[in-house]
Amino acid sequence: MSESHLEFLLVDAQATEALGAALARAYARDAKGSSVVYLHGDLGAGKTTCVRSLLRSLGVQGLIRSPTYTLVEAYRPGSATCVHVDLYRLQGPVEVEELGLRDYFDADSLLLVEWPEKGGPALPPADLDLQLEYRGDSRLARLEARTARGRQWLQLLLHDTSLTSYLSNLT
Repeated sequence: MSESHLEFLLVDAQATEALGAALARAYARDAKGSSVVYLHGDLGAGKTTCVRSLLRSLGVQGLIRSPTYTLVEAYRPGSATCVHVDLYRLQGPVEVEELGLRDYFDADSLLLVEWPEKGGPALPPADLDLQLEYRGDSRLARLEARTARGRQWLQLLLHDTSLTSYLSNLT
């Protein structure tokens, strides 16, 4: 791992869920101010699985819907507002601007954006970029820090013994 880059091989959905839970722990330990995570990857690569696990680990109860058709789903576990956005069906930044995401983004919010390339300048910059790529039957998770907060998250992930022991047990 470099200071701004980390990779994990995710051999199954449980490994993707473990990554989501570890991201939740990192967010909870560094939940001062707003955070933005971009999630990239082909259809079915595990973006929503990762987000669902993250939200569940933060304490979201009940149904966690994929925002594929609703575009935006907001949750309020504790004092933070978590907003899960899926921009797949949108045509570009003008449509993203019309979603009113800025209304959700306050001092204690976590914005999780699938298909951020559709949003362009209508989106706030990412603290952390997560790319999920197919590697045979597995997925390669590539995390890239874009800010000091993102670098802090990577450090927390690197020292998350629950995640590292789970992933090392897969080999």
